[in-house]
Amino acid sequence: MTTNLILEAVKEAITNGKATVNLKEASALTGSGTGVGGRVIYDDAFAALRLGNPFRMCGARVITTIGSDEAFVTNTGNATLLQSSTDNPWDYTIKTNVGNEAVQFWQLPVRSINATVPIRTAVLEDVNYLEESLVADIALEFAQQEALSMMLNDDQAGSTTVQTGATAGLRGLNSYPNSTSAAAFGSNGSAITNGRHTVLAVAQAANTAVSYDDLANLDAALPPQYKFKPTTCWMMHPTTISQLRKLKASTTANNFIEVGDDDGGAVVYIFGYRVCPNPYMSTTAAGNYPVYLAEWDRFMTIADRELMSIQRFDQTQAGFITLFAEKRVVSTIRDVFAGVRLVGPA
Repeated sequence: MTTNLILEAVKEAITNGKATVNLKEASALTGSGTGVGGRVIYDDAFAALRLGNPFRMCGARVITTIGSDEAFVTNTGNATLLQSSTDNPWDYTIKTNVGNEAVQFWQLPVRSINATVPIRTAVLEDVNYLEESLVADIALEFAQQEALSMMLNDDQAGSTTVQTGATAGLRGLNSYPNSTSAAAFGSNGSAITNGRHTVLAVAQAANTAVSYDDLANLDAALPPQYKFKPTTCWMMHPTTISQLRKLKASTTANNFIEVGDDDGGAVVYIFGYRVCPNPYMSTTAAGNYPVYLAEWDRFMTIADRELMSIQRFDQTQAGFITLFAEKRVVSTIRDVFAGVRLVGPA
């Protein structure tokens, strides 16, 4: 009987390209349970939940692009601050002096991240929803990788940030130069070295931990026009958040109090700004940037190719199907004055 079933399955496979044989258990196996004739039934497949990209979650500006490169443009200068400090823009006289309006631009290539996953067809048949689960997990993995690149990668260096893309990756926030005196837009042009803006940094009192005064100083450094906007929030590593929750003004009283309200959790908000956890950023250490405070919609722009490509290839090798996924994205600091960061002393 078993031989006949197999022969019929071979004929069906030759004709239709695929066949399934249900080889029933031998009648001699009268018991049931583990090791005595029972069957293993697989539950639906799932992937462990990953945290996606906090920059997208916390309000970074997201646009679509169809090009291989994206150029970003900023209008700088002041039309009403004329060429002389004695010029007065008021009254009905037409002003003949010209204001110092200017336009700067920089250009970045749209980067590609991809993954290839071979899967045994036998496993796909055993486990329900495995293919769908893998696709969903790949999408979250891509989100993780782009978040790491957006924070830590240096697109100017080919060897120091290999795991986050290096010269093939995104321009990470931490790779932008900083100044403790003033922010400034980078150089103008289409070269990969252009558009490296200078971020305003506030020196941390000590590189062992973030203090209450560090946060107050960082808040004071953010220009007032960017405060209390819908996307203005702190961004810091969960370890830094945990340390702040333990921060005490004395031996008994915590600086940040848990009051029990919906929005009153300890270090859920600080000085009225939401706190966004980002496990892909640095913690406190010499030269590190453990905290950012920004109006993220103005500070950072993410440009996505409209579609993420996911393809299934059935003819790669016998017994396997192969999933191929690719996504294209580019990111930049857009308005350098809209964000500040804490820097650990060397």
